[in-house]
Amino acid sequence: MTEFDDINARGLVLVGCGRMGGAMLKGWLARGLRPDAVTVIDPNLAPEWQDKGLRVNADLPGNPAVLVLAVKPQMMADALGQVPKLSDTLVVSVAAGTTIASFEATFPGAPIVRVMPNTPAAIGQGISAMIGNSRATAAHLDLAEALMRAVGRVVRLDDEGQMDAVTGLSGSGPAYVFHLIETMAKAGEAQGLPAGLALELARATVAGAGALAVHEDEDPAVLRQNVTSPNGTTAAGLEVLMDQDAGLPPLMVRTVAAATERGRALGRGEA
Repeated sequence: MTEFDDINARGLVLVGCGRMGGAMLKGWLARGLRPDAVTVIDPNLAPEWQDKGLRVNADLPGNPAVLVLAVKPQMMADALGQVPKLSDTLVVSVAAGTTIASFEATFPGAPIVRVMPNTPAAIGQGISAMIGNSRATAAHLDLAEALMRAVGRVVRLDDEGQMDAVTGLSGSGPAYVFHLIETMAKAGEAQGLPAGLALELARATVAGAGALAVHEDEDPAVLRQNVTSPNGTTAAGLEVLMDQDAGLPPLMVRTVAAATERGRALGRGEA
């Protein structure tokens, strides 16, 4: 018995198998989903997925348990045009900006769960936020959560209106962290470190600090204070970084706000 027994019996359709779709598929297969229960719809499917026992660009099963939409928002209209009307199928979307109402227009009466994962899902370290429509029962939500747990942690939202802020924070957040690593490495170079060494130090510092923050499950302000000696080197750096006018706090507020607003614009259908 596995948590995917119903899917193995009825099938799962995955529309889009790029980085996110592929990461989810790897996680599902590792947790007991049978390859022959999966129909992948992707005209540009990566070679790594060929000859894996999957049903590739084949006719859809008549009544699949789950339809997972893992395409970019700009491609969603075309993708939906390839999917026939389905009954008694859970529709799960991992596309930024596309609202539940948009899917309800295409799949009237269907249980729909909207999910926002992030790219660390590729190594099973993602975090996904999810919310369902009024047709999504507790069992549907549990199944969607089981699917997303294959690539990391899952949180449930109280209101779909929170999804754009989730997108701006955790959905887009890995790119902010990658840029932090870039800028820390460049700052190290500016102080005389070789480029390779500066990058190694920056990568390991961010990775280690993030792991410690998760492991300790402590208020990050407390963790920061614990490593900050009065009048020490860390305090000198933080004085610049925490400047309320020109430091990281106002910059991060503007960053997340810009990404959140872009998510709202995508939801309004703006290109």
